[in-house]
Amino acid sequence: MNMATQQVAESVSDVDVSGESLGITNGKIGLWTFLLMDAMTFAGFLAGYARLRWTPDSNWPNPFETFGVTGIQLTAFNTFVLICSSVSMVHVLSETIRGDLERARKWMVVTIVGGLIFLGIQGFEWTHLILEKWPYLVGGGAVDYNLNFAGTFLSLTGFHGAHVAIGVMYNIIIYLGLRRGKITQENSSLIELAGLYWHFVDLVWILVFTFVYLI
Repeated sequence: MNMATQQVAESVSDVDVSGESLGITNGKIGLWTFLLMDAMTFAGFLAGYARLRWTPDSNWPNPFETFGVTGIQLTAFNTFVLICSSVSMVHVLSETIRGDLERARKWMVVTIVGGLIFLGIQGFEWTHLILEKWPYLVGGGAVDYNLNFAGTFLSLTGFHGAHVAIGVMYNIIIYLGLRRGKITQENSSLIELAGLYWHFVDLVWILVFTFVYLI
């Protein structure tokens, strides 16, 4: 009886209770859960946008008339910048795994700059739309534009912009960790988590750009 108990105890001690069985850490599980819930939130925004747009007699404006060709081209460039920052994030992780932390830091700077450029262009676009296209949005008075379009546009792009801002701050923290030697080859999973979030932000923006600017 004692021998059987000892064997059971040894078997239990061999079980990986660190949360990394099958290569899945608790951090990954938590982040994937968050991203799944966040994806449903974005899906709700996009579904609401589609419902309002394709309602009969919605008088939905043509995106080309609202943003203009130049505005859409600027946003297309902004989308390209965000995609490039997602690619640079892949390099951050790969260089960290290889142990080349100096190159990893350089790639992280590229990622952070890409996020800041995206936010800067989006801020410029918002300023232009609110002051010139939708001047009564904050000042009151007669409304000569589609309120549903303005509301859903600002909600979608603003919600996504908040995610980008959070991602930039997260990446700055990762960069400081790399610079101070607190993030190394041994705990590169921290960068992997940041990369998952950043790729999610990139993917969502591609959907938003397609729905709002192109269709």
